[in-house]
Amino acid sequence: MSEQSFTQISVEELGQRLSSQEPDLQLVDVREPQEVAIASINGFVNLPLSQFAHWGEQIQTRLNPHAETLVLCHHGVRSAQMCQWLVAQGFTNVKNIAGGIDAYSNLVDPSVPQY
Repeated sequence: MSEQSFTQISVEELGQRLSSQEPDLQLVDVREPQEVAIASINGFVNLPLSQFAHWGEQIQTRLNPHAETLVLCHHGVRSAQMCQWLVAQGFTNVKNIAGGIDAYSNLVDPSVPQY
């Protein structure tokens, strides 16, 4: 059994997908609220990993397990952890955003602040 049964997308692909405003994308940002206050991308719901106890049991009602779900963090490590957990919860189309918001700021949208 594979430890990692989700895929990754590049920040460039994320930028293209966001600009085309695909209606069924679920966008999840697992960074801390103070990180989101510094830099964020419109459309992402914030589910901080440190607050897992507050939202973990509601994940099936807060998100559609069959919708395409893109997960973001600062560099891609915490989002990969979230992707693994979502797959374990029965989510069928989960993608980690490689490089996180840091790479997004560098390669796609320099107006997103870096920290």
